[in-house]
Amino acid sequence: MKVIFLKDIPRVGKRHDIKEINDGYAINFLFPRKLAEMANPKNIAELEKRKKEIVIKKEIQEELLDKNLEEIKNKIIKIKGKANEKGSLFSAIHKKEIIEAMKKENHIEIKEEFILLEKPVKEVGEFQIQIKIKDKVSSFKLIVEKI
Repeated sequence: MKVIFLKDIPRVGKRHDIKEINDGYAINFLFPRKLAEMANPKNIAELEKRKKEIVIKKEIQEELLDKNLEEIKNKIIKIKGKANEKGSLFSAIHKKEIIEAMKKENHIEIKEEFILLEKPVKEVGEFQIQIKIKDKVSSFKLIVEKI
């Protein structure tokens, strides 16, 4: 019996695959758990329609990602911290502080794992902070000022 997988099933099939499966396995396991549906012409046509919608959604998400990363390029974030005369901060600035400042000043939310920061910022000055989402890279300027 030919079935269309609705979810990924390890070592059997991936979502949206059409495969030939034993009748008993399909009727007794896949169909009751809504892991697959029968591959009739109507369901195959719906599958093709869903695949096209998924491709369109991915394209829209890529365009939005490009636009947002381009918008972030021109941003400047200012954070103030206590520092000594040499410009060394008493408390380092971590990714969380940068995210909060970005949200507060520019109303942009970035997840912590997207910010490329090797080590926390420990001194006053200007820094280029890089952001990497998927394979796309952008950056913004962080200015750390002494209180």
